[in-house]
Order: sequence, then C-alpha cells, then structure tokens
Amino acid sequence: MPFVTGDRVRLILADDHTLLRAGMSVLLEQIDGVEVVAEAGDGEALIRLAEELEPDLVFTDIAMPGIDGVEAIRHLARTRPRVRCVVVSMHETADMVRRAAEAGAAGYLLKNASMEELGRAIGEVLTRGAYFSPLVAPLLLARTPPSATELLTERQLQILRLVALGHSSKEIGHALNLSPKTVDVHRGRIMHRLQVHDVAGLTRYALASGVIAE
Repeated sequence: MPFVTGDRVRLILADDHTLLRAGMSVLLEQIDGVEVVAEAGDGEALIRLAEELEPDLVFTDIAMPGIDGVEAIRHLARTRPRVRCVVVSMHETADMVRRAAEAGAAGYLLKNASMEELGRAIGEVLTRGAYFSPLVAPLLLARTPPSATELLTERQLQILRLVALGHSSKEIGHALNLSPKTVDVHRGRIMHRLQVHDVAGLTRYALASGVIAE
C-alpha cells in the first residue's frame, strides 16, 4: 500500500504500553516505504532517540511516564523542527487535540485508526504538512473553555500532574528541585486559576483535561 514515492520514511514510535507499541509497529512496517527505526516507552527516550536518529516522522502517544508526548513534541519542535510529530491517542477531547497542535504536532490520530488511515496520515503529513483525523479535526475549531495549557504555566502543569498522581509537596519539590514552600505557593495559584479547592478536585480536573491519563 504505497503512499509516497522516493526514499524510505524513517519513523520512531513512542508508547508506554509495550503490546500496543508492538502491534502498531507491525502495522506500520506493512505500509510500503515505512521503516520503524526505533521504539520508545517514554518521552525522555523519544527525545533522545529523535535527536540521535533524526527520523522523518514520530508517532507518539500522549500519556507516558515522566515527560509526556506533548512535552516531547514541544521540545522536538524547538530542537528538531524537520522531524514531523503525529499524536496517536485514545483521547478525543478538544483540549487534548488543541494542546497537541499548539505544541507543534503535525497530526492527530486515534488508536483505533485503520492501517489505511495510518498510511494516508503519513502521506499527508509528508506532502502537505499536516493530517488530523476527521474525527478530531472539528475540535480544533470548536469553541471551548480555556484549556489547562492556556490557564497554567509549564511549571504549574508539571506540579498539577504530580499532585494529581498523589505526590506530596516534599516529593514534588525534590523531583523539580523546588522547596516544598514554593510548591505550596504554586499549588495555591493553580487552585485559584482553576477555581478548584481541594486535591480531589485537582485530580478530577487533571483526568478530565487529559493532563494525566486514567
């Protein structure tokens, strides 16, 4: 099933679920002209491999341990702008699609995409610069409340993610090289901006907005 002519397309696949990653790798390798040159289980490994191998494409999930897919895309958009990044996710919310696009994603697919759509997405991204699944493309135009990325700074998003995962201020401070008091100040500002008043509410917000996965 060819989609473009010319040299082989070198692709890195990132997903923290080994079985899902293996299955998608098999599908991608069946598309004429595609070579999966590496796989990553988290955002840090994805960044390292992309900077080392400089592939044509990256297919990445969003919810991964440590550096998530969106943060990895944002980093690669700065350091390796030639590498086109496509999100492959189960999330189909306007907030998540916009967050990926704002970070620099050239495409967005759902995990139930067919092999035909995978091939079409690769061809569109390489020849036209972008491909967003018809199931999520309208979400880019939908009028929605401000997203987490619009309301919070990158540091606040990091702290929100760790709070929602159950970490204490001391643990968060150690992970981010901040004092527990500074973490508490950030947490107060996060609650104020989101109009949320307890940790349970922050966790619900983080799940609903895709900041962390269920």
